[in-house]
Amino acid sequence: MKNRIRELYAGDSDRAHRFRYGLLIFDVVTILFVIATSFTHHGRVVESIDMVFGVFILADFAARIWISTNRWRLMTRLTTLADLIAVASFLAPLAGEGLGFLRVMRTLRLLHTYQLSTRLRRDFPYFASNQEVISAVLNLFVFIFIMTGIIYATQYPLNPQIQNYADALYFTVTALTTTGFGDITLPGTLGRMISVVVMIAGVTLFLRLVQVLFRPSKVRQPCSVCGLVLHDSDAVHCKHCGTVINIETEGQT
Repeated sequence: MKNRIRELYAGDSDRAHRFRYGLLIFDVVTILFVIATSFTHHGRVVESIDMVFGVFILADFAARIWISTNRWRLMTRLTTLADLIAVASFLAPLAGEGLGFLRVMRTLRLLHTYQLSTRLRRDFPYFASNQEVISAVLNLFVFIFIMTGIIYATQYPLNPQIQNYADALYFTVTALTTTGFGDITLPGTLGRMISVVVMIAGVTLFLRLVQVLFRPSKVRQPCSVCGLVLHDSDAVHCKHCGTVINIETEGQT
């Protein structure tokens, strides 16, 4: 049984890849659910769905712990902490939206989908030719949602300007882009420190995205001699060692 589960999480079979695609879809659905329920009253239906998500996340977490060959290393990862927070917040009865919205930490599970990059390049040509752009967008996306969740969790009970997820997201984006309209502010020392983190880290990730978007396009073709992976799309020789490389192209259109 353990070998079968390990094969699903780390194997290279079609079944294993379908399973990991399923985990990716589940993560996206979880995030959308967290966002949608921030605008609604948490009644019995929402609490029941919370329990279902919590059970699935707990089962996924328990399975990864069970098949892990280095449980201590797994337990010290930031993504493991995110899963523990997600399990607790989905399953435990929470009073109020503030602490409950830490469920957005579940967004960190998207980082686990990076292990699918090889398969995604194989299945989706667009991903293969734009992997760096997609990775930069995903990094920025994850940061925005994590910081929005933290802002909502810390400000909702105290700040009348933060009434729902959209308010927190609006502040995150305006702070990240240094626009700073001033219609929403985070008071106190904690609020100022959160704003500083959003501006410094967010601008860094945003500039990384701009750099990837506007620099000359590269193609992935590992050199058989020196191992250089990225080359100009019309390259004939490796820039590092001069070895002839054969980049598949469709020719001029």
